[in-house]
Amino acid sequence: MTLAFEILLLVLLIVTAAGAILVKDLISAVLILGSYSFLLALVWAWLGAVDVAFVEAVVGAGLATVFFLLTLFGTASKDTRIRRPTPPLIAVL
Repeated sequence: MTLAFEILLLVLLIVTAAGAILVKDLISAVLILGSYSFLLALVWAWLGAVDVAFVEAVVGAGLATVFFLLTLFGTASKDTRIRRPTPPLIAVL
């Protein structure tokens, strides 16, 4: 059971990282990065580093996501789609 859970977390981390790179909308990218940070907090908790998991959940999934969204809503134009080349995807994988 534990190996299956670890593999599931790893696959979800890879999928969310690739999704954040491939998505064209900045708001969607921010939300996907927030979910990536939450999954990473689960990994830290699973490894026994509860203090690191707590900080990752609060700062990464919470505050950073809120600050990114506030910045996007305060500065972005109506079209928040971006065009990204594929080399960042290769770097993630």
